[in-house]
Amino acid sequence: MGAKPCTKTHEPKIAVGASRRRGSQRLREHEQHRRAAHVSVVAEDASADVERMRRERRGEGCQDIAATGMQAQQTNVEVISNNIANISTTGFKRRRAEFQDLLYQNIRRNGSQSADTGTLLPSGAQLGLGVRTAAIYRISEQGNLQQTENRFDIAIRGNGYFQVRLPSGETAYTRDGTFGLSADGTMVTAEGFIVQPGITIPPAARDVTINATGEVLAKLDGQVQPQNVGQIQLAIFANEGGLEAVGENLFLATPGSGDAQQAAPGQAGYGQVLQGFIETSNVNVVQEITALITEQRAYEMNSRVITASDEMLSTLTRLR
Repeated sequence: MGAKPCTKTHEPKIAVGASRRRGSQRLREHEQHRRAAHVSVVAEDASADVERMRRERRGEGCQDIAATGMQAQQTNVEVISNNIANISTTGFKRRRAEFQDLLYQNIRRNGSQSADTGTLLPSGAQLGLGVRTAAIYRISEQGNLQQTENRFDIAIRGNGYFQVRLPSGETAYTRDGTFGLSADGTMVTAEGFIVQPGITIPPAARDVTINATGEVLAKLDGQVQPQNVGQIQLAIFANEGGLEAVGENLFLATPGSGDAQQAAPGQAGYGQVLQGFIETSNVNVVQEITALITEQRAYEMNSRVITASDEMLSTLTRLR
């Protein structure tokens, strides 16, 4: 018998090509899904990093705000310390520090529209950025009068300043009336500055009287009535707080204080003078110690805010 011819079967080329294309399509789709998932993960990581950075900035902002509070309380403590240090200073006027809040960061502005409903917000969200020193005021209330029995000590009861001529030729002003005489009999301060308008006591004067209106009367040998040898003048200012303290219980006039207005003691708006007295400091020890304790507590609280903020930042850093 003759052998049958061997028939060879062939797979359709179209089916094989379609199968390869479907496989390639599935590979491309898998790659696209993988890339999309990678992009999503990267985006989430970036978003998390941004959020962490925002929190870190807020944490640093908390530290900055607390730091301004510590600086303000430090200033207050220094003012109180200066008041206590000058509790025995003649004519000293206590100081008081005043503070103002700093700029505000608008998170949501007052009266802006809501992004969700379009309605006006009844109140916004403002974040304060701390505090700063606005001014240090001088409290010009009358101090107590202390008797010294020194005939050249003079205290002012009421408004006014003594006028003193400095070596530079400038006129300074003071409430310290601890006066004496120079070698030529001129009335001077404890530092040797001449008391204006320049009063000289005759060497032959047996007694010197200074009345409430500032007249300086000297009783001379051989005379029954005392002789007027000078007139003390007081100066007042429209704004006493504008005077510049230069030390040694002296002040200088500034544009903020206005020009000095001079008159004899006892006139309208001017105080009277008392011979044999000095004006003590107007510092109240109890008030200053109480204020010192309060400021110390406030300083500690601001310090704790910085510590807590630092711990929060450390926690965020460990999450990275």
